[in-house]
This record gives sequence, structure tokens and C-alpha cells, in this order.
Amino acid sequence: MHHGTLKKIEALARKVGHAFLATADGKGAPHIAVAGTLSVDTDGSVNLEDWFCPGTVKNLDINRRAAVVVWDGAADEGYQIGGLVEKIEEIAMMDGYSPSEEKLPPMPQVERKLKLRPEHITQFRKAPHSDLED
Repeated sequence: MHHGTLKKIEALARKVGHAFLATADGKGAPHIAVAGTLSVDTDGSVNLEDWFCPGTVKNLDINRRAAVVVWDGAADEGYQIGGLVEKIEEIAMMDGYSPSEEKLPPMPQVERKLKLRPEHITQFRKAPHSDLED
């Protein structure tokens, strides 16, 4: 699906250095996270990797629908991908314990790779644009 567009999105994500991931809980309350890495598989799935916060993971346990935005604000060029997270893979774990951080809010302890199956892709820009699928 849209392999050429997905490759453009991958290149744009590499250029800007991140992508935004929107999830929602069972009641529809939204949550936005940042993914440091976005890549596209040959099968057309989109991989997002980062130390996602517990809210993102909890939302995806309940509701696998998500949206990804990659946007270059300076060029006002971007895309939104809507789809279904098919797989959540743990790829690294935090190693170590720091007593000085014991009283701080819990930090992400696991780096994860999310595999999203795109269902629709639209432009994402400040300038007037259509939100219909490309």
C-alpha cells in the first residue's frame, strides 16, 4: 500500500529526526508520544522505535488503532498515517538502579518497536490541504 509514499515518509522522518504517535484509551482519551525512529518494511508496515512511556503502551493494550504524523514545520511538508498496531516488540531493557531517582515519577524502562499496518495516508500541513487519502 502506497509504498512510494511510505518511502517518502521514512526519508522525511529521518530528516526531522522523529515522528509523533497518537493513541487513545478505551474511552477515547488521546495521548501523543514521540518516536525517535520510523522505518518501513518491504511488506508496507511502518515500524516505530523508542522508549515509549507507560501511557502509550497501556493505550495500545486496550486500543490498537493509532495515527502517526511526520512533519517538517520549516518546509510545511508532512504526512499522517492511520492504522492498526499489529505487534509490540521489546527490543531493549533499562539496566541499573539509581536510589537517587527512586522518588521520581516512573520512567520508561523498555525500548519497544511497534509495527503499524497503514490503513490510510493523508497530507499533514499548516497550509490548506485535503485530509482525503493521497
